[in-house]
Amino acid sequence: MPTFSPTVALAAVALAAFGACASDTPDSAPVGAPAGPPPAVAVVTVVPTDSLARLDAGTAAAYARITSEARAQGIAQKPYGEIVQWVGMQLLGKPYVAGMLDAPRRETLIADLTRFDCVLLVENVLAVAHTIAMEDTTPEAYLAEIQRMRYRGGDMDGYASRLHYFSEWLADNDTRGIVRNVTAEAGGVPFAPRITFMSTHRASYPHLADDATFAAVSQHEAALAGVEMVYIPKARIAAGYAAMQPGDVVAMATSIGGLDFTHTGFVHVTGEGSARRVGFMHASSASNEVKVSPDLAAYVRDIRNQTGIVIARPVDPRNGG
Repeated sequence: MPTFSPTVALAAVALAAFGACASDTPDSAPVGAPAGPPPAVAVVTVVPTDSLARLDAGTAAAYARITSEARAQGIAQKPYGEIVQWVGMQLLGKPYVAGMLDAPRRETLIADLTRFDCVLLVENVLAVAHTIAMEDTTPEAYLAEIQRMRYRGGDMDGYASRLHYFSEWLADNDTRGIVRNVTAEAGGVPFAPRITFMSTHRASYPHLADDATFAAVSQHEAALAGVEMVYIPKARIAAGYAAMQPGDVVAMATSIGGLDFTHTGFVHVTGEGSARRVGFMHASSASNEVKVSPDLAAYVRDIRNQTGIVIARPVDPRNGG
């Protein structure tokens, strides 16, 4: 969901490609990146893909703190979904910042554990959880996991190689065994959004000024027309709670034309039996921080343009994933 031009009103509600997320203010339309210059971000340029630079000081300190605490608590021995949820909880209260992925003029690997938009939270949490579970908490392992999830086939090769729509992020990472789409198991039904927003709003995406990049992104949009998808309509979300597990990735389907999903985060589970509660952990633009919304179904119900959800379960790498 990249940064959108603040001068284009419709683009302000476009959240197809990674880099900005929907507003989660009840009964309001989603919003894009705020007006003003792109945020200053710590970046890691990867050329070639096996040449990984060091983390910036803030992210290095955060990563060291989280992985050290994980070792002290024996987190690596927990079920993988619980590891994912635990990592996310270490980031509660961190600020929301939109537009980070599109700030650099050329495609770079953004690695930041101090601030997030919704997708960067998902990718960073999964990357850190992977290194904890595999007990390889080197910075190189963390960065490699971010790249593996963010780019088509795990190969970073310019702007068009990024998985800009969640539909393609889900399909690509499912195919490569990083996540498994479990929406059907939780009561999903077919849906077929027409995904065209980036190509039909070219002026809102500075990187699409390049004709070759525009053609490549348009081609990827066309390919999505053949991808079979299912979602859980908002009225049925609570009925699917029993099939949801801690750390499952959640994406919110939208009624906005040309888009598939506008927001993402994690299933957050507390309690057992009759006391079991299913919430939503996410980087919230409305609250300007990483937070847990206490009830997933209520959260989706209260956002006007959200029509339902998809669920993707992170695959435990300790089992060969």
